[in-house]
Amino acid sequence: MRDLDDPLTDFTRRTVDVDGVEKTVYVAGSGPAVVLMPEMPGISPDVLRLARWIREAGFTVHVPSLFGVDGAYPTAEGGVEIAKRACVSAEFRAFAGGGTSPVTSWLRGLAHLAHKECGGPGVGAIGLCFTGNFALTMTLEPAVVAPVVNHPSLPLDDPAGLEISDEDARAVRDRITRDGLTVLAYRFENDRWCTGQRFAAYQALLGEAFDGRVLPGGAGNPSPPPFFRDVVGTPHSVVTAHLVDEDGHPTVRARDEILAFLKDRLL
Repeated sequence: MRDLDDPLTDFTRRTVDVDGVEKTVYVAGSGPAVVLMPEMPGISPDVLRLARWIREAGFTVHVPSLFGVDGAYPTAEGGVEIAKRACVSAEFRAFAGGGTSPVTSWLRGLAHLAHKECGGPGVGAIGLCFTGNFALTMTLEPAVVAPVVNHPSLPLDDPAGLEISDEDARAVRDRITRDGLTVLAYRFENDRWCTGQRFAAYQALLGEAFDGRVLPGGAGNPSPPPFFRDVVGTPHSVVTAHLVDEDGHPTVRARDEILAFLKDRLL
């Protein structure tokens, strides 16, 4: 499916060093920074479509490469192999009891650097699927003031669990309460990877600071890329693979709500 890949020619490819660890980050736009983390199995064309919408809304979007092939169309076979590697990587905590994924420390460093470069009142952080909860943990960086948690799928083996250590959970709750932050979140009602139990766990942790929004399961794109059709198997990726790009559609309204949330807090 090479003809469906995204060449990323309208992004600047940077190598970003945080505490001696280098990762590739794709950057585009101007204005306050927004860190958009990829969903499994990587920086897909649908993730880049969302990045371009963020850029066009008046932000400097930063898309870090955390797994997969950058710009690749999500095939079923390739996506499964990437997911397997990520699940055993030392950077991620895919299963219950693992605590906070270590890669979030690097992502907080990226947010700090992006804020210094781009200015403004702070940084937005958007997590998707495998990286969904990372946007919450990134609020341990003071520059992050607009966290968006989209259909968080970790831990994979506990539908009521949160991918965060007890210590970090307390610190995040304290920071969000102290600074009056809101955590915006989305899922489809029949998503087996991000269940109502998981949103209930967020609500229990964050109280009124958690704004969890649930879309009807029938609103998802019925013809997503093969990885989402054959492996994910249920409506899941609200503003990427399962978005239906039609005016007034529930998924487009969700995208517009996210952009409005970023504008309200960063512009």
